[in-house]
Amino acid sequence: MPAEKSKVIGISKVSIPTIQHMKTPYFVLLLEDENGNKWAEKSKKEYKVGEEIVLSAKKDKDAVAVWRIKYDVLEGIKKVIYLLGGLEINSEKKILILPTLDSPKHPYFAANTTPAFLENMFKYLIEKGADKKNIKVAAQSFDEVPIEFSAQKSQLLNICQSYGILPLDLAKTNFIKKTEGELNFEISEEAFNTDLIINLPILKTGKVSASDNVLKFLKKESFLGLKYLYSKEEIMEKLNKILSLHLTLADGETIQKANQFTIFLGVILASFNSLNLDRVFNEIIMFKDLPEFIRKTKIEEIPIVGREIEEVQCETEKL
Repeated sequence: MPAEKSKVIGISKVSIPTIQHMKTPYFVLLLEDENGNKWAEKSKKEYKVGEEIVLSAKKDKDAVAVWRIKYDVLEGIKKVIYLLGGLEINSEKKILILPTLDSPKHPYFAANTTPAFLENMFKYLIEKGADKKNIKVAAQSFDEVPIEFSAQKSQLLNICQSYGILPLDLAKTNFIKKTEGELNFEISEEAFNTDLIINLPILKTGKVSASDNVLKFLKKESFLGLKYLYSKEEIMEKLNKILSLHLTLADGETIQKANQFTIFLGVILASFNSLNLDRVFNEIIMFKDLPEFIRKTKIEEIPIVGREIEEVQCETEKL
């Protein structure tokens, strides 16, 4: 993981825009840490050679951590969790991971959380002291395709088996009735029998992928009934009041565009507020046709830590 402190040892100013870097001028910094490691980083702010850059964590449940990754997923996971103040992990802690598992497609379609992202989440937790026996990976199908098909084709099942971690079909668990306001929910008891929920969605253009994924804790029939009576915004708002605070770590390395073709974006996002994370992601990809209920979330009111939005921003629909 790059150091929390680094020194600027070189600067280049870029004034010519490209498709992936539309806003100019920006600066490419050559940084060095105390161990002599060197790397390049884009910055919207101008620095002077010799200046020190310090990355500060922010313990704010509404903050969104943004980091650029290029194939080193584990480094990205470590960085965004650090930026949110870290996690307390030990061998006794019960952890439930909720990946996106929507369709029986190979990983290169970016329809489901990638095997690499799930595996590196395992590596991080085990490195921090988690016991594999206390980690579960849960999912549920909301359509007619059995979840087992999606788990196998996506290769997520292989990753679970290779680590000896229990995969769980939420549809086969017990459901508990909960009421919040006028809404009556049936929620898997697994959501309440855990110490830490990690929402692990893959991001998709124009979607609220992070917020949508949490709905998989609902009984399928309960969700289908609720969505005809209430807006998705109301369902999500009330459900989040019932569920314990959960961490979302979002896979944005390779994303689906609106036409379902994929593109390398190379980011990882994290937050304890999935709605804010969805809003930040759509700002990063400069997507104009936002789902209505996240338009209400003002981007300038969301605390951002790590990389600035402009430093990772890319109008992906033009690529």
